[in-house]
Amino acid sequence: MSNYDPADGTDLPTTAPPGPPGQHDRVQQQRNEEFAAFYRANVRSLTGFLINHGAGVQVAADIAQEAMTDAYRNWDRITHPKAWVHKAASRALVRKVASVEDSVDDVPEPSSLVPRPDAIAEWEAQHDALPLLRSLPMKQRQVMAWTLAGFTPADIADHLGLLAENVRANLKKARRAAADYFKAREEQ
Repeated sequence: MSNYDPADGTDLPTTAPPGPPGQHDRVQQQRNEEFAAFYRANVRSLTGFLINHGAGVQVAADIAQEAMTDAYRNWDRITHPKAWVHKAASRALVRKVASVEDSVDDVPEPSSLVPRPDAIAEWEAQHDALPLLRSLPMKQRQVMAWTLAGFTPADIADHLGLLAENVRANLKKARRAAADYFKAREEQ
């Protein structure tokens, strides 16, 4: 992973790469194409990751967009972009929750990630795991969200600065709660 940490919040200075005239334009075009492919492949799953953490759809879409913007600004310094944007987005969500700046009058606006804000409840109802994830304690929900995003317990421990044993223990508890949740639903 790069030495640059998304929590730092500062952009490092960028200089044009040395080389013949026109090479900088080709390098920039290649950089833009690489990032565009990364963005298309990961922005929706990043939004889902934040929803799994407990964010509302609109908040998740906004934070995912901000994390991707930061990733673009620092693209040349990021060696593991998927992990980087997940970490940046996770930290941004924690800051948002801690700031308690929710406005009562906030009306969701359409965006490319949420084209029909009125359909958010419909979308949430289609995803059976959301009520389960929201019922879990924060650490278990966090570990499950990272796991559902495709990260291993060792990866999660590394990215969150936790002991791997603690990650595995929380994952085990979360899985047990999930099994109980789905068993109870089947019995209804």
